Amino acid sequence: MPTPRSLRRTNPITIALAAVLIIGFLFFILSSPSDGSSLPVSRSKDTASNALSPPSLPFRKAKSNERTPPPPVVHYHMNNLTTSSDPVTNRETVLILTPLARFYQEYWDNLLKLSYPHELISLGFILPKNKDGNAATAALQAQVAKTQSGPQKKRFASVTILRQDTESPLQSQTEAERHKIENQKARRAAMAKARNSLLFTTMGPTTSWILWLDSDIIETPATLIQDLAAHDKPIIAPNCFQRYYNEDIKMQDVRPYDFNNWIDSPTAKELGAKMGNDEILLEGYAEIPTYRSLMGMMHDSSADPNTEVQLDGVGGTTLLVKAEVHRDGAMFPPFAFYHLIETEGFAKMASRLGWQSWGLPNYLVYHYNE
Repeated sequence: MPTPRSLRRTNPITIALAAVLIIGFLFFILSSPSDGSSLPVSRSKDTASNALSPPSLPFRKAKSNERTPPPPVVHYHMNNLTTSSDPVTNRETVLILTPLARFYQEYWDNLLKLSYPHELISLGFILPKNKDGNAATAALQAQVAKTQSGPQKKRFASVTILRQDTESPLQSQTEAERHKIENQKARRAAMAKARNSLLFTTMGPTTSWILWLDSDIIETPATLIQDLAAHDKPIIAPNCFQRYYNEDIKMQDVRPYDFNNWIDSPTAKELGAKMGNDEILLEGYAEIPTYRSLMGMMHDSSADPNTEVQLDGVGGTTLLVKAEVHRDGAMFPPFAFYHLIETEGFAKMASRLGWQSWGLPNYLVYHYNE
């Protein structure tokens, strides 16, 4: 039998190559496929090339003669996504969502004045498929095209425009028609469906915050996002007021507008206990006295604008929500949920999931006055 070769006679080059291969194998096994240091954040120049690309990127349809690339596989480390009291420093992305039936130029002008870095802001809109919706879509698209082709600093990261697949239950979008008590259940159910469609279509894996901003909010501080986020609350609402000419004092004045930001009362709870499963309890109507504490009535112009109050119900005129609240399952019920619907139902659903709503009674935003 031949004698085995001694290790001392083995070629040194062979040993060196073997060592390199072992080290390389161990490095491959132990290293992470990506550094995971942060979530990828899309810039305005990026364009998704496949319909299955993450919704945080705008989608560009392929030309007819262009070969479609395979769907991408993207890894997102969701534990690295932050929602902090200093969102600018932490480069946190904000998705501003607006259900829009009428286009107000003042709304768009106010949007452009927001001082939060626009490259961190994505916009989402949903509009009805009717005559008013067509006019609003045309006006919106004109402003989007102007802004997105203008100075880089003013451009937003992406803009998504959706058209509703359901009919509006109202014959008119005038303020008087919208707020008739007999229209509320159908109107707010339709609004809830529109909000949910808009939310679920546009929220991406890189979204940190959702700012719900109604299309008739025409005046806010330029630092709105930073100011609300600084409170580091899961859900927070400023006080929505309206400017008007006061005939009694013959000069311009302000008055509360959004009465859906409230603290519950024993009376409201008793009323709800006597209601049928499909009945809803509305706020702000003399026909249904609930005696809830309305944030609109808590405003004190001489007090600290950062004063916080806990809320049981919220309105949707202006509402900043941590994206994880929606990811946990809190949405806008288009049905009676504990006798609440739409935004007030959202606050209740979020509460059931362990998220508290807050309000700022002395921090004002302003609604359009028809």
